[in-house]
Amino acid sequence: MFKQDGKRLIYRFDDETVWIEPWGADALRVRATRCPDMPSKDWALLPPTGGRGEVEVSDDGARISNGRITAELTPSGMVTFKDSQGRVLLQEYVRSREQYNFAAGERPSGFASALNIEAREFKPILGADYRLTMRFESDPNERIYGMGQYQQPYLDLKGCELELAQRNSQASVPFMVSNLGYGLLWNNPAVGRVCFGKNMTIWEAQSTQILDYWITAGETPRQILERYGQATGTAPQMPEYGLGFWQCKLRYQTQEELLQVAREYKRRNLPIDVIVIDFFHWPMQGEWKFDPEYWPDPAAMVQELKEMGIELMVSIWPTVDHRSENFEAMREQGYLVRTERGHRIAMDFHGNTIHLDVTNPDARRYLWSKVKNNYYKYGIKMYWLDVAEPEYTYYDFDLYRYHLGPHVKIGNVFPLKYAQAFYEGMTAECQKNPLNLVRCAWAGSQRYGALIWSGDIHSSFRSLRNQVAAGLNMGMAGIPWWTTDIGGFHGGDPEDPAFRELFIRWFQYGTFCPVMRLHGDREPHAEPLGTEGGGVCSSGADNEVWSYGDRAYAICVQYMNMRERLRPYLRQLMTEAHERGVPPMRPLFFDFPQDDAAWEAEDQYMFGPDLVVAPILESGAETRQVYLPYLAGQEEDGSCGWKDIWTGEMVSGGKTVMAKAPLEQIPLFARAGTPVESMLMSGL
Repeated sequence: MFKQDGKRLIYRFDDETVWIEPWGADALRVRATRCPDMPSKDWALLPPTGGRGEVEVSDDGARISNGRITAELTPSGMVTFKDSQGRVLLQEYVRSREQYNFAAGERPSGFASALNIEAREFKPILGADYRLTMRFESDPNERIYGMGQYQQPYLDLKGCELELAQRNSQASVPFMVSNLGYGLLWNNPAVGRVCFGKNMTIWEAQSTQILDYWITAGETPRQILERYGQATGTAPQMPEYGLGFWQCKLRYQTQEELLQVAREYKRRNLPIDVIVIDFFHWPMQGEWKFDPEYWPDPAAMVQELKEMGIELMVSIWPTVDHRSENFEAMREQGYLVRTERGHRIAMDFHGNTIHLDVTNPDARRYLWSKVKNNYYKYGIKMYWLDVAEPEYTYYDFDLYRYHLGPHVKIGNVFPLKYAQAFYEGMTAECQKNPLNLVRCAWAGSQRYGALIWSGDIHSSFRSLRNQVAAGLNMGMAGIPWWTTDIGGFHGGDPEDPAFRELFIRWFQYGTFCPVMRLHGDREPHAEPLGTEGGGVCSSGADNEVWSYGDRAYAICVQYMNMRERLRPYLRQLMTEAHERGVPPMRPLFFDFPQDDAAWEAEDQYMFGPDLVVAPILESGAETRQVYLPYLAGQEEDGSCGWKDIWTGEMVSGGKTVMAKAPLEQIPLFARAGTPVESMLMSGL
């Protein structure tokens, strides 16, 4: 029933095999299958480093310990995880009489029940794999964070049901952090769901051969995130050009238009690090190159931008038009996603298209070869990997099949493989610290230089509120590089006073995101330039900082300069993200886990350890409540407290204040005496 194999504890009963083994310091990996052999893919996990397994087997069951975490198994195979103090962190949910051997005199515990519910449930799919359900006991008072990006306002995910699937503006990154002192990675890329219910926690995978999760124990959220970074990888060091302001719109239609905008930023002496060429600069989808009619001299364009100190980012889509020059060759070589039924069409935006199959390593190399020959050779070293979920016109997940298997079984890994294609191609060219903008992520995407943005979201205060929760939970899911379209993507007229207010509040918030990036599909649209190639797609209205009137422009300039003054602080935060997996943007409790009230704050956050940011999330609001965490030593030393950046007022921590927020100001409080205080106040 129980066996030790090196550091691994093995449990077998009937046709089920369970492996539990150390996987990094203070962590265990749990796998279970009903297949003859344990599937071998590690998915999000890197090979383990550190950690030691201490296994004990007795008549009463078995246990395996690794640092701060221990797994205990009953003779019937029920698993309970405990910390180094013996406190229960997580326990399987079992309600069954059949787990007990009454004939042998085994006495049932409090979990004995006629319900006959097992924790690990493998239901066969006819002729294929299993539908998996994993059940855990639930503490109603538990708080849960992470899991990626969902378009809802809840930071604490307890009580939420989440789809484990990728969609435009939704990124399923299935790593959660609990206030009970553990973190859990659902290491399975199958489409499914998780329900963090009051009575139980349920994880489901629609099609799989294996239960696979990784669990770690830590005394603080920081410790848990650091262990996760060791297990799945950390982001590269952020390049210097990632720290400043990025300019983008839907869409610069010509080379000359883009250069005129860049020249205007420089003429106005405005700080700008990156400018972006959006989609349909190519002749056709699946032809990864510039349309020469509208972009006649890429080399000269890149050279002029570099002389201005501006990096160029170029949009890449994985969609391949049936009419494109590469379609037949890619189909012949098996580089395209397949459809189980009907025509091989996944999207119909400006043509019938199917996606490149990035789960195929040969297809990844093929894509990079095109990008290298048509973009990289000009000195373009940043790519905007759009439609990365991948987006489908209809999200019928059972319709699509990849090199690695059907979408329902492995589809959530697509954005990671998309990022991997560029990371591996760029590092093969000896580029250090690749940085690419990607519209989705899965667990481990951070190690491939993926900067995630929140997708094609609506331009509204409600949507802005959702992004606060989305960004913080992405950070708690181990994705430190994250941003939004400042102003939202869908809609917004720069001449509309109501939208100008939203734009300003979003611009202020964007200043204190890991990456500050202006983008959006503004109204009214400009007419397409032509009927073929890169001319067929229309463009949105102007979206530069001077497009929103004099008052908005003055405010934008103030915050762009504020971002510049923060560069030393940002550099420090990005180094910590690279070295330790710590997100620059995080909930208050991350830095103040002993402050109970810090766990209650859901619409404000820490930007690094020394700055409290409280964005304005309602139209017309000119004040808002801000909770300032308690600072150790504030009673002993009157200088220990929070400094209101705008007024210079010193406020002690551990209380809520009413902060003034006229349109020009976002509430900001710096830890007094820290460098960030002087960085921010020096320019006011």
